[in-house]
Amino acid sequence: MQIQDKVIVITGGGQGLGRAMAVNLASQGAKLALIDLNEELLKETVGLIEQAGSSAKYYLANVTNEAEVEQTFNQINDDFNGFDGLINNAGILRDGMLLKAKDGEIVKKMSLEQFQSVIDVNLTGVFLCGREAAAHMVKNERKGVIVNMSSIARNGNMGQTNYAASKAGVVAMTVCWARELGRYGIRVGAIAPGVIRTAMTDAMKPEMRERLEKMKPVGRLGEADEIAHTVKYIFENEFFTGRVVEIDGGLCM
Repeated sequence: MQIQDKVIVITGGGQGLGRAMAVNLASQGAKLALIDLNEELLKETVGLIEQAGSSAKYYLANVTNEAEVEQTFNQINDDFNGFDGLINNAGILRDGMLLKAKDGEIVKKMSLEQFQSVIDVNLTGVFLCGREAAAHMVKNERKGVIVNMSSIARNGNMGQTNYAASKAGVVAMTVCWARELGRYGIRVGAIAPGVIRTAMTDAMKPEMRERLEKMKPVGRLGEADEIAHTVKYIFENEFFTGRVVEIDGGLCM
């Protein structure tokens, strides 16, 4: 699929990777529909997209709320007269150990709320948005691409029971959807980033950041534009579906 003049929906499009992907796609001629909860950040992203020479509309919606997701995708479909792609990017972190013990006594456990909130956004949100995007593509008889954001943490990582479970589920859904939706001309892929340079990593203590950089064979953190480049590859490569691309600087070798 060529990106020029295509309409692409991005969840979590107000900042971070979502913003970087939106601006990158806009520079290639895509039109964007951005979903997030922060209106000010969404307005900033729309401004950057316009500077890149394209156009965008934004939508305030909670991806964990079925009614809001359905209404939002109906509105996007009406506003753009259909769309061609979805990037399921919205996600949260609520890290913590499963439990902590001292002298044989349990002093802390991961709460159900801590677990469920991550599952709700990172997994249920992906499901709801993916389902609605696919439904409109099929109804419109419009071939399309869905990209789900996973993580190298899907293999399991200390202190991330909730996050790892959600990101493993995202990959499993990607494979299921690729097999189910291929008959309608819809391809589905996933991206599993490693540690990417963001405002959060920039705020780390220098020694912690240096330790992360040394863990990677390339000797540095990833850049948001490198994730955006991978999105472009998935959209443009018509033979790509049902697979996950690890962009981690060689960390998981």
